[in-house]
Amino acid sequence: MQQLNFPSYTFRFKNSENKVSIFDEIRKKFIILTPEEWVRQHVVHYLIDEKKYPKSLINVEKVLTVNGLRKRYDVVVFNTDGSIHILVECKAPSVKISQATFDQIARYNMTMQARFLNVTNGLNHFYCQMDFENEKYLFLRNLPDYNE
Repeated sequence: MQQLNFPSYTFRFKNSENKVSIFDEIRKKFIILTPEEWVRQHVVHYLIDEKKYPKSLINVEKVLTVNGLRKRYDVVVFNTDGSIHILVECKAPSVKISQATFDQIARYNMTMQARFLNVTNGLNHFYCQMDFENEKYLFLRNLPDYNE
């Protein structure tokens, strides 16, 4: 897999039926390694190792309903009260981050109401803080560290 713009992490891999899988610390199982999954696993490790978010507050690849359609989010970090703190949209490194990517995460966030958004293809990372009152997002240099 391609080198990404993240610190170096140690991953567990498994090979079966000519497919490589990577162990997901959150889902506690091996997941087939696709370019997008490679990015998602780096994001998860980044949130845990660099930003110090507890694993218990992180959720990966769950279904949500947006405008009556079933969608799947990549990574969510919850607050201790169950509200959503961070919503992350992962793309494969070959996918260019565009306005359409931001539109996608903004649509998801109309339902989810996360305070922070992160869009990444593993090479380029964009971080935003929501300003719900003025219906816009403010770009940040990084995501906030965890604080209880």
